[in-house]
Amino acid sequence: MKQPEIETERLILRQWKKSDQKSLIVNMNNLNVSKWLLVVPYPYGVKEADWWINRCVEKSKEKKRTDYDFCIELKEERKAIGGIGISKVDEFQGTGVLGYWLGENYWRSGYGSEALEKVLDFAFRKLKLRRLEASVFEGNPSSGKLLEKYGFVQEGYKREVVRSKATGKVHDEIIYGLLRKEWRRR
Repeated sequence: MKQPEIETERLILRQWKKSDQKSLIVNMNNLNVSKWLLVVPYPYGVKEADWWINRCVEKSKEKKRTDYDFCIELKEERKAIGGIGISKVDEFQGTGVLGYWLGENYWRSGYGSEALEKVLDFAFRKLKLRRLEASVFEGNPSSGKLLEKYGFVQEGYKREVVRSKATGKVHDEIIYGLLRKEWRRR
């Protein structure tokens, strides 16, 4: 499936492009952001941004898509402020893994909720997934609260299972899940 461009009141969720490099670096080269992400290094520079954007462009060309990585663009500023996506899409199982991040300057403004609502709609209506999973590092309650707001249920807890590439610190991980039938009830 071709990745759509999704519009909300204040955001555009779209494919990453080369012109996002500067905004991506500004927002991601921040330890307060990268320390909560599994594979994002710190510092984050041109090499890392180019790799990410190129990866997203290449993944978007695959016939059997397993990843949908959306750039979160703030209409007002006309620049990237974060990312949200569904990875490990398995059509047969009807499952995928949700991930998201926002630049620190955009926290607590409702942008995460606005983007998540539309991506859930995309996952369950367009991709026809049955289940989404998301994981949060222990110690990042804001991320867990966002998931719970949209009906995700805490399903598990893995001890010392992940290491942040940004800090090298080992974290416990909280696993959340959301079924299409639960989402539909909302």
